[in-house]
Amino acid sequence: MADRRMLAALVSGAAIVGLSAGLFFWSQMRGDADVFAACAQGQVAGGMGAIGGDFTLVSDAGETLSSAEALARPSLVYFGYTFCPDVCPLDTVRNADAADLLAEDGHDVQPVFVTVDPARDTPEVMAEFTDAIGGDTLGLTGSAEQVKAAADAYRVYFRVPDSDEEYYLVDHTTFTYLVLPGHGTVTYFRRETPAEEMAERVECFLNAA
Repeated sequence: MADRRMLAALVSGAAIVGLSAGLFFWSQMRGDADVFAACAQGQVAGGMGAIGGDFTLVSDAGETLSSAEALARPSLVYFGYTFCPDVCPLDTVRNADAADLLAEDGHDVQPVFVTVDPARDTPEVMAEFTDAIGGDTLGLTGSAEQVKAAADAYRVYFRVPDSDEEYYLVDHTTFTYLVLPGHGTVTYFRRETPAEEMAERVECFLNAA
């Protein structure tokens, strides 16, 4: 009887140790999910870690940049196009406004505008657009292949019509992604999110990082 009790105690102790180790490694695997748990308000299939990745694009200054170079600071990343008549300008201005609000609280956040229409959005066109938007907005373009690779990494849908017309429209998704150096994409914002709410949520992530 005593031997069985001792064996049971040993087994129980081993189980507790195993459970503790399992919980530890599980928490490590969760990583940013724990760090940013209080800030997250949306989920995507596969988790936020499935959004984003390496890319190479050309800046509005004509410089070829890797994703690490382009997103060296906390960034609000949006995919659109400069010929967009309404949605893209409103969204990019909102992102710049949120960055300005964050700057007032001492946070350096960069709005990033990635075109899905590189045929028309040359670096020169992008520079005119980002200058008009303001807020230290970085414009990124590139070849059709480079743009598609970046869009695919961020799960961005877009469709450029096969048209000879100058003023064609491009269908595309309109999420803005918050990308933090060392963490990657940590959350996203829908276009109806106002600048004040965006700034508040971004600040939560910045303080937790």
